[in-house]
Amino acid sequence: MAAEYLSPAQAEAPASGASDTTHLALTFENNRLASELFGQFDQNLALIEQKLKIDARSRGNTVTLRGEEMATNQARRALDHLYDRLLKGASLDSSDVEGAIRMALAADDQLVLPTLERKGKLALAQISTRKKTVMARTPTQDAYMRAMERAELVFGVGPAGTGKTYLAVAYAAQLLERGSVERIILSRPAVEAGERLGFLPGDMKEKVDPYLRPLYDALYDMMPGDKVERAMTAGVIEIAPLAFMRGRTLANAAVILDEAQNTTQMQMKMFLTRLGENSRMIVTGDPSQVDLPRGVTSGLVEALDYLEGVDGVVTCRFREMDVVRHPLVQRIVEAYGRRDHPKPDSDR
Repeated sequence: MAAEYLSPAQAEAPASGASDTTHLALTFENNRLASELFGQFDQNLALIEQKLKIDARSRGNTVTLRGEEMATNQARRALDHLYDRLLKGASLDSSDVEGAIRMALAADDQLVLPTLERKGKLALAQISTRKKTVMARTPTQDAYMRAMERAELVFGVGPAGTGKTYLAVAYAAQLLERGSVERIILSRPAVEAGERLGFLPGDMKEKVDPYLRPLYDALYDMMPGDKVERAMTAGVIEIAPLAFMRGRTLANAAVILDEAQNTTQMQMKMFLTRLGENSRMIVTGDPSQVDLPRGVTSGLVEALDYLEGVDGVVTCRFREMDVVRHPLVQRIVEAYGRRDHPKPDSDR
């Protein structure tokens, strides 16, 4: 256990007479790591206080938590998890703290979630390469990462900023580094979001490359830059515009289709049937952001309907609460969601 309890969880009635207040003291053995855990000027503790509505005060390598019993236990689980990460050599930022808080809340709110322990430590899914380890920051991310481990075809759908594409590329990099696959294939439909590919210089690959930038960024985040460059030169990492995929069989590969909401019905069927032996396929997209011409059905929307319940296929649906970028991004996504799906007058 990362923390030593100086005093067991016990109810201490405050002056108001409430009986559900818990006073819990945690001591962390490594003073330097305890300082990193609490954050500069205790900023990590301040974030925990704000999100969980408790009081957290540090003194040396000890933190005292006071508040409702459930909230203090959630804070304890979050701090235990973050301290374990520090012990393993990882660093912490505010997004890591927010992720641990989300997962601690889910441990109580979603008792049936198999990836969490009700009263013990958080059991978060993770993706690791030699360069970086990524851990789940929301329950949906946790389910998504575990789905990629067990299913041959995974759909990750939902709004921007939820980590769908990043985690897919991170998982592909992990498979390649471990030797589980021989190559990574990244694809995306060449559909413009208000832009015109024809006016960009170069051949089709060079025209599509700017649209694949999020995939490149994730690759360079998980693998050394020189290794990525060598792998691309050798064809171990391949950028394959969707238009060039017809007739191929993709064996021993991690295959990712990004922005899949912009595939047509025929393109999606063609892509899905490329899956070969010992391959994993991950399809990501946001059905609410279709850029296809009016009247053209999204291949992603159709596939989600047709493949529901098919053995070997898992769909993970992200929501606004799963946005892990800047907190303002989550509020922006929620605002657009309210605009696109207004409540009936009787519900307002």
